[in-house]
Amino acid sequence: MTRLPVFVTRPLLPDPGELEPLLAEIFDSRILTNRGPILQRFESATAAWLGVEHVSLVSNASLGLVLALRHLGITGEVITSPFSFVATSHAIRWAGAEPVFADIDERTLNLDPAAVEARITSRTQAILAVHCYGIPCDTVALEEIARRHGLRVIYDAAHAFGVRQSGKPLAAAGDLSVLSFHATKVFNTFEGGAIVSPDRETKLALDRLANFGIVDDVTVTATGINAKMTELSAAVGLTLLPKVAAAIASRDRVAARYWHALSGVRGLRCLCPPGQEGHNSYAFPVLVEPDYPLSRDELHHRLKAENIHARRYFHPLISDLPMYRTLESAAPQGLPVAQRAASRVLCLPLYHDLDPADQDRIIGLVSSPWA
Repeated sequence: MTRLPVFVTRPLLPDPGELEPLLAEIFDSRILTNRGPILQRFESATAAWLGVEHVSLVSNASLGLVLALRHLGITGEVITSPFSFVATSHAIRWAGAEPVFADIDERTLNLDPAAVEARITSRTQAILAVHCYGIPCDTVALEEIARRHGLRVIYDAAHAFGVRQSGKPLAAAGDLSVLSFHATKVFNTFEGGAIVSPDRETKLALDRLANFGIVDDVTVTATGINAKMTELSAAVGLTLLPKVAAAIASRDRVAARYWHALSGVRGLRCLCPPGQEGHNSYAFPVLVEPDYPLSRDELHHRLKAENIHARRYFHPLISDLPMYRTLESAAPQGLPVAQRAASRVLCLPLYHDLDPADQDRIIGLVSSPWA
């Protein structure tokens, strides 16, 4: 019997009946975009849910990162992680700046502050750090380094919706933080994203950049781009926002089952212990160490043969891709921790309504791959 595929994630979806009144409102008004009334309600609701004051909704997080860099005037070197989705470094290039890769911390797989400081030169203008798997960066150390060297700090918080650090919203850290509302994330608007700003003036400037730099019907003050979120995406977000806390709690239970079943397996290192403050259980990554019976790729193929689609997030490293590998900072010998992580990491399927029977099957295959 062919089993239905189990993918690495599955999106939280709105109830069609709950979405219908908002769709009717859109059709009645015929306002589809350009910061319509539903988007403005969703924007306020998102800021309140996150516990921040100023949120700018955008069509996707990639453009959100580009806008953040452009707003801060970053055109020089940006120190960033090679262990991320490629959009992080692509956004730096699209903004007219240049990525510089620094190694990551063995424990969190986030940027290692000491490695960041070692990469700073007279050309460095910013640090773009990633909260990988929703695990918070060492924001205190990174921002202290930035303060001493006169740098700006932007966080790629694509994985970190709702995460808190020391009781405070992680999205409020740094000069700017960018969230992703892509379909693969804990919270989604099908496609979308948000930039969290420290003040209203910054928010308004980002809103203008996301609308071609337009101030009014006769005034354009900046070289902006079209990064606006549509009313339809905002309606999806407005419908899903009340459900996301329960969805995260369900994800936490799935992650806890994995942890308790797999954390004692020889040769596996589970990265995200359950019960962490404010963590959102975005992913369940494991590192397949040399004393595990299979290599990471062999385990990946073993699961795939059973129609279970785990993902090697993040392999290859961004620094190993052809458009970046010639950079001096991309040399593998300068990124030993990131190189090891990319060769060993595997993210197991995790989503709010993962069937316990499917999860038991995954656990059985991972804990006894030779059976």
